[in-house]
Amino acid sequence: MENAVGTGVGLLVGLLIMVVFGAIVGWLAGLVVKGSGYGLLGDIVIGIVGANIAGWFFPAIGIPVGSSLFGVIIAAVAGAVILLLLIKLIRQMAS
Repeated sequence: MENAVGTGVGLLVGLLIMVVFGAIVGWLAGLVVKGSGYGLLGDIVIGIVGANIAGWFFPAIGIPVGSSLFGVIIAAVAGAVILLLLIKLIRQMAS
């Protein structure tokens, strides 16, 4: 059972990569959308959710994301920017 897929060090490394990637993407998206400071934890969540939005939305409308690291980062930042703009719009409508 120790060699099962998704367990042990591989899982921890994958989670660490996801957290670091999410933090970078969330921070970059926060630079694009002014007034969207959510702190480190918020940036991580926004980066991860934004990357998932990009992974679903762009192929659905016919925009290929690509497989290069640069293309994936650009798409993830675009997804996080979309998320931040939606959050900003909802906050404006609520007030």
